[in-house]
Amino acid sequence: MPVNTPHDAPRTGARKRAGGFTMLEVLITLVVISFGLLGLAGLQLFALKNNQSASLRVAATVLAVDMVDRMKANFQGVINGEYNKPGTADYAAGVASCNATAGCTPNELAQNDRFEWAQRVAAALPGGTGIVCLDSTAAAPANPTPAAPGCDNVGATVYVVKIWWLDDRTQGNVAGNLKYVFTSFNP
Repeated sequence: MPVNTPHDAPRTGARKRAGGFTMLEVLITLVVISFGLLGLAGLQLFALKNNQSASLRVAATVLAVDMVDRMKANFQGVINGEYNKPGTADYAAGVASCNATAGCTPNELAQNDRFEWAQRVAAALPGGTGIVCLDSTAAAPANPTPAAPGCDNVGATVYVVKIWWLDDRTQGNVAGNLKYVFTSFNP
């Protein structure tokens, strides 16, 4: 008479139900992993958005330093007040002779510096605009704009480079408000 081993035992109903329970565990695991991957994708998008914003802020800072260097190289233009131009219209035209071997005067060089710098700001930053002015309170008013930069023209040595641009990647900037960076310095 043959002896029944556990392998030969007939399957019971409890064992059949356990096989379906394993399939349910696998489906739940897939759902949990899917939510985890969606969360990781959201974190990646958030990081990309903030990296782009940081990149624009770095570009604005580099552009501000560029203007500071231009002013330090043309100190006579600074003394003449040719860099204290709070209106964006003062950045609209360059001087062609400054790029030729004949050269130009310190005032013409300042005008050309303003023009070239404004072109670089516009090319490097979306909606980028910048000005240079005398301003003892660079951070005030609370929300300066290129049309109303808030330059008080107080003092003769504290210049401020102010740069604005659009950063539409932030949720807090849905209306397209301008981002603002300023650098105070004494040439």
